[in-house]
Amino acid sequence: MGHLDHAALGWLTPVLSYVMACTGAALGLRCTVRALGATGRSRRNWLITAASAIGTGIWTMHFVAMLGFSVSGTEIRYDVPLTVLSLLVAMIVVCAGVFAVGYGRDRARALLIGGLTTGLGVASMHYLGMAAVRLHGDVSYDPMRVALSVVIAVVAATAALWAALNIKSPVAVTVASLVMGAAVSSMHYTGMFAVRVQVTPSSEVLPGATAMQFVFPLAVGLGSYLFLTSAFVALSPTAGEREASASAQRPLGSGAH
Repeated sequence: MGHLDHAALGWLTPVLSYVMACTGAALGLRCTVRALGATGRSRRNWLITAASAIGTGIWTMHFVAMLGFSVSGTEIRYDVPLTVLSLLVAMIVVCAGVFAVGYGRDRARALLIGGLTTGLGVASMHYLGMAAVRLHGDVSYDPMRVALSVVIAVVAATAALWAALNIKSPVAVTVASLVMGAAVSSMHYTGMFAVRVQVTPSSEVLPGATAMQFVFPLAVGLGSYLFLTSAFVALSPTAGEREASASAQRPLGSGAH
């Protein structure tokens, strides 16, 4: 049995991955709040931005945390197509969940469907990402911890979508994002503590790319996207601000007849 280290680089990867999860959650919640106050194409665009932010944040959190994952007695590589697929799954399923909430007429039903869909998507992303791991040995999982990680993912996703529907103030969104980031990180490490590796020593070269060759550059790119999009959303005026600006620019006597 190989010894698993989930923080081979110290506290750097857990802390940085938590920051990425919080950033994605905060941006996603803000975009969803904007979407609920918009109509037509604007609502759709805000929801797509929200889904891409949440999906990107969760995926980046997972693989930044994986930079600190090591197993004694074997190197680790990542299957590139499967890793990319895990990102696409995160985006698509989160998008489905966010749209269910954004366009659902029955709030309670939309929240239930959206939370379940998004939570299962987050869990699928995690285990697809783990399926991309290549090492000398066999990987197995503790079923109870896997089930617990899926439950945490569904509860976290439902709570995040509830917050998007019910929380409007920036301070409340920030608090909700910190909680969501903690929940996503808990889901990840619960899933990781379910992992068991039976190492089979070998001198064969493993297929795939190392974390630094592929995962790190992609995570940096997606992280940059999150921060740039956060700046755009922060600087973009709300519907209320646009209305107030338009009112201020109207001539004083324009409404009188």
